Amino acid sequence: QVQLVESGGGLVQAGGSLRLSCAASGRTFSAYAMAWFRQAPGKEREFVAASKWGGSSTSYADSVKGRFTISRDNAKNTVYLQMNSLKPEDTAVYYCAAPELPYSHYASSQEHDYRYWGQGTQVTVSS
Repeated sequence: QVQLVESGGGLVQAGGSLRLSCAASGRTFSAYAMAWFRQAPGKEREFVAASKWGGSSTSYADSVKGRFTISRDNAKNTVYLQMNSLKPEDTAVYYCAAPELPYSHYASSQEHDYRYWGQGTQVTVSS
């Protein structure tokens, strides 16, 4: 049974930083891509960042490029999202996600490519 548990959310002022963590269990972590999505109130869930299996390649939404960094520690079965220069529009519930199949050729930005989801962690950025 694959489980994803996010942590690290909270309230931060604009311009501040947070680091989210997502601990995975239930299978060989390094063989799977991992991604972060977010959902703001009244909006659709959107892609934030993804890491190809093994961590050799990453992709980002244009809105977070240069500010957010996805990384993974395969020894700890954990993926991180370092968020710097936070803006009020980054306020959302952040979810980590993992696909069903291993060794994908790319780090997908499409929600339908991910089978497993965490419960989410709230990030609130005040102006």
